[in-house]
Amino acid sequence: MQAAALRRHLLDQHHLSPASSAAFSAFRSAALAPQGLGGADGARHMSARAPAVKGAGHLVRKGTGGRSSVSGIVATVFGATGFLGRYVVQQLAKMGSQVLVPFRGCEDSHRHLKLMGDLGQIVPMKYNPRDVNSIKASVAKSNVVINLIGREFETRNYGFEEVNHNMAEQLAMISKEHGGIVRFIQVSALGASASSPSRLLQAKAAGEESVLKEFPEATIMRPATLIGTEDRILNRWAMYAKNWGFLPLVGGGSTKIQPVYVVDVAAAIVNSLKDDGTSMGKTYELGGPDVYTIRDLAELMFETIREWPRYVNLPFPIARAIATPRELLLNKVPFPLPTPSNFNLDQINALSVDNLVSEDALTFADLEIKPHKLKGYPTEFLVCYRKGGPSFGSTVSEKMGSADVAPRF
Repeated sequence: MQAAALRRHLLDQHHLSPASSAAFSAFRSAALAPQGLGGADGARHMSARAPAVKGAGHLVRKGTGGRSSVSGIVATVFGATGFLGRYVVQQLAKMGSQVLVPFRGCEDSHRHLKLMGDLGQIVPMKYNPRDVNSIKASVAKSNVVINLIGREFETRNYGFEEVNHNMAEQLAMISKEHGGIVRFIQVSALGASASSPSRLLQAKAAGEESVLKEFPEATIMRPATLIGTEDRILNRWAMYAKNWGFLPLVGGGSTKIQPVYVVDVAAAIVNSLKDDGTSMGKTYELGGPDVYTIRDLAELMFETIREWPRYVNLPFPIARAIATPRELLLNKVPFPLPTPSNFNLDQINALSVDNLVSEDALTFADLEIKPHKLKGYPTEFLVCYRKGGPSFGSTVSEKMGSADVAPRF
């Protein structure tokens, strides 16, 4: 109404001709149209768009790219405040995407994400994962939904089945009913199977099945153990070794895993949005280039923090006996129990079998990504655990190769 009054005032003052007024109206309607795929009329009318179809064309708009450009992606990233979430948000934002960040914690839980995009591109939204209306509000203006919600241990309020299965199913159902969600990406876990000894991996497998049932065009990502600055494996090991002088190895550390750099997984998720729809309806297993035993990975950790490796081998029955009391008391005491770190019963059960990428699975190569080797930059964050500072224990050759040390001849 204010714009109409202004236009009438300008016409009365003979500052705008009728032709100029029509051009002004056209410009105003175009400028106020919500951003989306192909300049649609807004999120509330997105159901009129064509549904997601394989090979329907590239989702990302052509352009110069960069955080100040417009990629055409308006993505709601559930679980964005977690470990993997910050890297997914960063890669989406730096290409000019608008990212909606639903959060259920305090107002500070998302503040580190605001810096990753241009002004107004990172939009925090308070939501309740058990409230359907708040979920619908979170995806109302989006054309992409990425589900990173997961929990590696149970609490009094949230169990494996609800977090990893029911919530994923609900998000897929709401996204399908929305009508304008072009891509849905479900992040599961490597080794997800109904026959897994891990209840977490069983719930992840059920979540995958439900998502594909509700949203058949969804893309499933199965990352292996994630390694990075905020990871929950090397950081915990290093802290435990610093505090106690040794590291317990469940089952002697003989279980084989295929850990992967978290940045590579985030890049795989974003690359799947850049294709012409070929990744829709497919499942990708994202493992690192090298296979490690748990002991090998611990050796890499000790080598990086410059500590002499000391281990205590724990047979599986003893490890389960240490971790079981928390599970038994979880819903029987009137107060929250400590978060399990090195002795998580479900993770101990998962370590009873090897967890590797399948031979016939789609991998990083199918998304045109070459994953990083762990030794080197991906594990450099562990230098903060060196007792004498980052340069503690450096060899002569390492010092000679550093930029701040001049070579001597």
